Amino acid sequence: MMQISDTYNQKHSLFNAMNRFIGAVNNMDQTVMVPSLLRDVPLDMEVKDEVHNTNGATNYFSRRDMHGYYILLKSIRNDIEWGVVQGEDRKKDKLSNMEISRLEDGDGEEDLEKQFHYHLSGLHTVLNKLTRKAHLLTNRYKEEIGFGSWGH
Repeated sequence: MMQISDTYNQKHSLFNAMNRFIGAVNNMDQTVMVPSLLRDVPLDMEVKDEVHNTNGATNYFSRRDMHGYYILLKSIRNDIEWGVVQGEDRKKDKLSNMEISRLEDGDGEEDLEKQFHYHLSGLHTVLNKLTRKAHLLTNRYKEEIGFGSWGH
């Protein structure tokens, strides 16, 4: 029989992905003392090149500054820790009806395992990307305020 502690040590578990994300956001939150300094500062250095891309999603995300990511990451952390408040704003973030119907072919009951694995995989991927964004934001903030040069 598998011990509970064994599941906590699994590198690819959802629990660990959530903990890594929450830890990264907590670290970001403790590091960023003046969030208003993040306004109009691009998160990625390559953002200027991506703005010219014709992909609408890339353009949307490339226009988001570090402050926007800071607010987004804290909001997602709060949703994980305290639960998601369902509302009109959340509906636009959900899967499209086509994606949902593709997973719900048949009785629906028969595909519950497939739906679970699909959503679990997607959640794990998104949490890993968000964790990287939180680390990137923290490091970029340190660069912007000259944190790295203090110890030299």
